[in-house]
Amino acid sequence: MNPLWSGLLCGALVGTGLLLVWRGLPMRRHATLADRIAPYVVTTPRPSHLLAGTTDEISVNAALAPLLRRAGALVDHWLGGTTSVRRRLARAGQPDDVDGFRAQQAMWGMVAGIAAAGYATLQLMNGGTSLTDVILIPIAVAGGVVLRDQMLTRAAESRERAILGEFPAVAEMLALAITAGEGAAAALERIANLSSGHLSAELQRCLVDARAGASLPEALQGLSDRTGLPGLARFVDGIVVAVERGTPLADVMRAQAQDARDASKQQLIESGGRRVIYMMIPVVFLVLPITILFAIYPGLSILNLNM
Repeated sequence: MNPLWSGLLCGALVGTGLLLVWRGLPMRRHATLADRIAPYVVTTPRPSHLLAGTTDEISVNAALAPLLRRAGALVDHWLGGTTSVRRRLARAGQPDDVDGFRAQQAMWGMVAGIAAAGYATLQLMNGGTSLTDVILIPIAVAGGVVLRDQMLTRAAESRERAILGEFPAVAEMLALAITAGEGAAAALERIANLSSGHLSAELQRCLVDARAGASLPEALQGLSDRTGLPGLARFVDGIVVAVERGTPLADVMRAQAQDARDASKQQLIESGGRRVIYMMIPVVFLVLPITILFAIYPGLSILNLNM
């Protein structure tokens, strides 16, 4: 290894270590206002679990948070699409923290860029560097940013599929609870406590909004807006109309549950049809060519022998 590059690498490592030690010194730790007044505040009773929400910020490395936030602001300035990101965060059930998500994108891009820079440095030390190795660094940074964005889209789609799978059973239980004589809010609370999953978490959030002062139709409309699923939106619209106009809710819920079962059957049929098409790929490109090869090869062997 070239002594010059060895010295540069050791110097960079030592400098990074000293910078981290300097940032971790006690004099650099500034207590927040909440930390200073916390010992003098009387302990309050534990609130209801329906009012205990999760954090509204996406987790980012605490030591690098300021740098990542600034880098995330640059990513947001270059890419834009804040509305799309906020909507996908809601669909994925993640906190509505666009800045935190952009910071995570910047972190993924930095990690990919550091890996590409390390590869280019090794190539340079071995004397085999080229323009391709240098161009690989910005490509890796952009790839890390795009990969985090695609993972958010995949998480949103996966959560929507899970909600659609839970929806028929939840609709059935809700219809049974209302038919048994419970009100809409009591039935939602019972189903939210008895069930588990993403849809149950959304029902819990509806109850939180209702207890925070919003009306039940407004809370249910918020559920419809967050998920954006057509079947669930029709279900919520039916409940909202029944509550606002005084329509017998039991009949509406039974009809909505039947619609949910029909939609689930239709989805299964469509999924089965797509699987049949996917199964044709190995048959056409693997099984069929091998079958034709086994059928033709003996004849070709006999022709070669005769010739």
